[in-house]
Amino acid sequence: MEREKKEMNGVGLGFFQMPLHYPRYTMQDYLDMPEWKLDRLLSEYGLSATGDLDYKRKFAIGAFLWHHDLHGSQSAYCGY
Repeated sequence: MEREKKEMNGVGLGFFQMPLHYPRYTMQDYLDMPEWKLDRLLSEYGLSATGDLDYKRKFAIGAFLWHHDLHGSQSAYCGY
């Protein structure tokens, strides 16, 4: 019974809570963002990207930028 109470309260279990706001970074922000900040941002949204810094930047750009955001001067960078 005690275990069930802990599980219902989220104690003893890992759980994910979606942040209230969508990130509002530009493509250039992602291209300039240090690796630790990318890791933190992705983990806040329940995402994990393994790989080098370039891969993590491309992953974040693909995950958080809308199609219309990709038609800037940096659009060739991520292959869109």
